[in-house]
Amino acid sequence: MPISAQAHREDAPSRVRPGPLVPLLGLPALLFALITWQVVADGPLLRLDERFSRVLLVPDRFSELLSDLGDVAVAVPVLAVALGYVAVRGRRDGTGRWWLPVAAAALLMALVPALVVPLKELTDRPGPPVVPPGTGYYPSGHTATAAVAYGGATLLLLPWLRTALARRVLIAVCAALVLGASYGLVRRGYHWPLDVAGSWCLCAVLLSSLRLFLRRRAPSEQPRGADTA
Repeated sequence: MPISAQAHREDAPSRVRPGPLVPLLGLPALLFALITWQVVADGPLLRLDERFSRVLLVPDRFSELLSDLGDVAVAVPVLAVALGYVAVRGRRDGTGRWWLPVAAAALLMALVPALVVPLKELTDRPGPPVVPPGTGYYPSGHTATAAVAYGGATLLLLPWLRTALARRVLIAVCAALVLGASYGLVRRGYHWPLDVAGSWCLCAVLLSSLRLFLRRRAPSEQPRGADTA
């Protein structure tokens, strides 16, 4: 191989392979479209949804506390702390464009109401029997807030953790918070199960997009010790 051609290949930026993240965009998007169609068309899936809700419904204090994990006043400050930590660490360590992941995660959080509110208006779904009469319960805004806030914080913090154990613990805590909020919303009767499932699918697309964006950063822009593969 000519030396000039070899040098050109070595200087070219490496491309990040999408890997298994691509299905995490397509499959949840398809499921979200299916669930939304069933909600709008009052399809047979809603009958199963209502029966499942009656099985899970126990409006106690514990379920209400769990549902609060998806409140803006609880979830967004957690993300804000992660944003601040990553910004300080990135700037202090001289990470290239340290502000970019922080801005991307903050923008993703801002997209949640911009996406969820019009969808609530479009679907116009009534709530479970224990809530006051009204519509606009699909998809669950509290579930989306929890998933994007805790999930976004996790994606930002993972590259800064040195050990695999610490990364696993962080992912487990994130999953517990999101699942806890989701379970509390259904058990308390604030949402139907499909409201929560629809938000999971929507947020899976959003968080997978954020993960793909973070992985496409150049090696010089990665935190020291981060896995760029």
